[in-house]
Amino acid sequence: MSSKSKGPGQERRARVEALKAEQRKQQRRTNLLWGAAVLVVVALVAAGVWVSTRSSGGSTAAGAGTIPGLQTYTGLDRNHVTGKVTYPQTPPVGGNHSKVWQNCGIYSSPVANENAVHSLEHGAMWITYQPSLPQSQVNLIKAAVAGQRYALVSPYPGDPAPVVASVWGSQLKLDSASDPRLQTFIDTYKSGTQAPEPGGECTGGTGKPTG
Repeated sequence: MSSKSKGPGQERRARVEALKAEQRKQQRRTNLLWGAAVLVVVALVAAGVWVSTRSSGGSTAAGAGTIPGLQTYTGLDRNHVTGKVTYPQTPPVGGNHSKVWQNCGIYSSPVANENAVHSLEHGAMWITYQPSLPQSQVNLIKAAVAGQRYALVSPYPGDPAPVVASVWGSQLKLDSASDPRLQTFIDTYKSGTQAPEPGGECTGGTGKPTG
């Protein structure tokens, strides 16, 4: 028995279904190409951010730039030098420095810029305050850095604000130690990842902290 041949309607439907299948196949190929292109763009943007960050002398800490009033600086030199260094920021946030770092801790007397900057290079945060700051305010600073291995606290004659918080490449000027931005700064930078040499020595250098 011979099979019946397809009628015109069946052939038309078959052609339509075949055309739809080909269109779906082409759409899948287009979607795959667009997806690959997006991944390439994302990878290039990420690489550009990484290169930009590395060229500034350190990586960016999480949350950096989100603190109101925070000032950031790039292109900081990192050479070991002897003698005094003239820094463009007060207190300095980086630059050439002594080969000996300042031991982290709390000081009741000023410390040398050149030693403190070396500590900043190792990931320390340096909280300075005007010598006339009331003791109650100094106590707030001490409480804020309690338990932080990479905290350096000292009075600073000529401090441009009652309290100044500095790390390598960033600085925050505050009118009071009770300003909540101080704790935000400490929480943001306590990892030290913004520094060129995070995790470097912060003991075995110079200075005898009182706390």
